Amino acid sequence: MHLYHLRVRQNLPLTLQQAWDFFSNPNNLAEITPAWLNFSVTSSLPEKMHPGMIVTYQVRPWGSLALNWVTEITHVHAPHFFVDEQRDGPYRFWHHQHHFREVNGGVEMTDVVHYALPFGPLGRLAHYFSVETRLREIFKFRKECLNKIFNSATSAF
Repeated sequence: MHLYHLRVRQNLPLTLQQAWDFFSNPNNLAEITPAWLNFSVTSSLPEKMHPGMIVTYQVRPWGSLALNWVTEITHVHAPHFFVDEQRDGPYRFWHHQHHFREVNGGVEMTDVVHYALPFGPLGRLAHYFSVETRLREIFKFRKECLNKIFNSATSAF
């Protein structure tokens, strides 16, 4: 299994608690996901995440191809980090850490994603030709969206 790694940082002009309140509410995920993914949550969601919480959703990253995805929130240490892991879905492995820390002028948010694709060499080709680019586009969209929501002029990607 070939494991890929993606790390993204962004500064937001928020308090640590404001950042946590926004990101720990799973209902906000759709708002910061690009429309081209055709993202839809298929399970009911509470207002705050908790360890063991299961979220099911569907994405359509390539037109009409629908992919079901099940994630579990495995770790929560408010207001500093949480982890979501795929339990079923398009990846062979998906582990996504969300870290928040106070910095001068706000909060630094760091995403650390480890992931693997199925299908061996074909998965590596898919990563090279499409998956890596798509993941970066998703995080770029999220950065831009969060800058609009929180009127931030200082962030890094």
